[in-house]
Amino acid sequence: MTISEAMRTYRLPNPTTSEDLETTWSKVLNFGDRVLLAGYYYGGRNKPCWFGAIYEHLDDNLSCEGEIGLREVSDLSFEDEGHAIAWAISQK
Repeated sequence: MTISEAMRTYRLPNPTTSEDLETTWSKVLNFGDRVLLAGYYYGGRNKPCWFGAIYEHLDDNLSCEGEIGLREVSDLSFEDEGHAIAWAISQK
């Protein structure tokens, strides 16, 4: 999935701040120089509904008010937020 498709489909902001992500999404983690997100998107009854997204800092401000940009979004849907975050952690 391209960044543009993910922004449209999941309504992901780009650019944004981790503070703004935390007010909209419930599963946001700071992980080194990246910000990881596990988002819920209903995909149908009895189907996996979680996706992973990775944001990266766009400047030297690593605080919650520093600007971040969307770098990658999972093509797969996951059964739960733990698997979505695990996917995001495993991406280099």
